[in-house]
Amino acid sequence: MEFQQLETERLHLVQIKQGHTESFYNILSRDDVIQYYGMDRLTSMDQASKIIDSFQSHFEKKQAIRWGMVHKETEEFIGTLGLNNLSLWSNKSEIGFELHPDYWKMGLTSEAVKAVLDYSFTELELYRLGAVTYPQNEASINLLMNLGFKEEGRLRGYLYQNQQSHDALIFSLLMPEWE
Repeated sequence: MEFQQLETERLHLVQIKQGHTESFYNILSRDDVIQYYGMDRLTSMDQASKIIDSFQSHFEKKQAIRWGMVHKETEEFIGTLGLNNLSLWSNKSEIGFELHPDYWKMGLTSEAVKAVLDYSFTELELYRLGAVTYPQNEASINLLMNLGFKEEGRLRGYLYQNQQSHDALIFSLLMPEWE
C-alpha cells in the first residue's frame, strides 16, 4: 500500500515525517489539546519523534494511516488525523484527530475528516469506521454527529489518562450511510 496524500479546499493531508516533529510536539504538549485525547501530554521532542516513527511503522504493517494537516495558506502543520486499528481484511478502522487550538472552530477538522472518510469508503473500501471520544468532548461529538456517525454506547473505563481510567463513547459510520 502506497501512502495517499489527500487534499481539501484549505488543507494538504500529508505523510507525517521527522521534519514535522517540532510542530507535532507543539500540538500534543498542550493541555487544552490532550484534555480529551486519551493519553498524557508530550513532555519531550524525543517522545514526538518516536510517535512519528510509530506512524510510519504502523503504516508499513497496514495497521494505521496518519495524515498531517498542513494549512494551504500558511503552510503550517496544524494537526493530524488518521485511521487507527486499521483492519483491511475485516474492512474496518477507527478515526481520530487533533488540531492546534489556533485553528479551532474554523471547520478544518471536519473538512479533513470528510476527505479521509471518502478515501476510506471509496479507495480502501472499508465498511465501518468507528470513533471513540470522551463523553465531555462536545466538539468532537458534534463533528461526528454532523458527519453522520451514530452513537453506539459507552465503553466503561476504556481510556487511561492522567493515571486514571475514563469512560468513552463509541460512534460508528457504515459505508451505506456515507453520502
